[in-house]
Amino acid sequence: MTAIFIHHTDTPNGYDCADVPRTLRNLYTGQIRDQGWGDLGYNFLVDKCGTIYEGRAGGTDRPVVGSHTLGFNQGTTGIAAIGTFGRGTPVPAAMEQSIAALAAWKLGLNGIDPTSKVRLTSTNDKSRYTKGSSAEFDAISGHRDGFATNCPGDALFARLPAIRRIAAGLLDRSTEAPSGAALPAGLRSLQQTSH
Repeated sequence: MTAIFIHHTDTPNGYDCADVPRTLRNLYTGQIRDQGWGDLGYNFLVDKCGTIYEGRAGGTDRPVVGSHTLGFNQGTTGIAAIGTFGRGTPVPAAMEQSIAALAAWKLGLNGIDPTSKVRLTSTNDKSRYTKGSSAEFDAISGHRDGFATNCPGDALFARLPAIRRIAAGLLDRSTEAPSGAALPAGLRSLQQTSH
């Protein structure tokens, strides 16, 4: 896994964090029914309270291929912020911190600096890049960097430089060499919430 793509779920922001499992089940139903993906497209989701949820099944520490950034699902992880983050919408600090911690952990597993650039090759002509062409991305990029969309919203996209810096700082403080940052404490399994 060499890069992270940040998304938003484009769902209402006024939710109570205790109700997030219901939102995740609705997202799951929509993505398997409407998109035909068989599971959530995102590898992880983060709520406004900073809780991290496993999305696509297969193991949080494994290179599970999601359906999050057409053309760039291979070798990347999709993290979705639960809510809508258009221009002027505040990004909760707890959400930002958890996204950064999760990104640091996933990138740290492969020794990738969260502030670095990475080169990815498109696997689909419907992405921003023709199939087989290579492009340079930030190690933590927005969905719009690889696909013609406004996702993750202007407000969250504007916070990506800060998220990269936070993630890099977390890796610098990590004592778990060589695997990078420790698994974020807020990680919870989506499957655990459905019982």
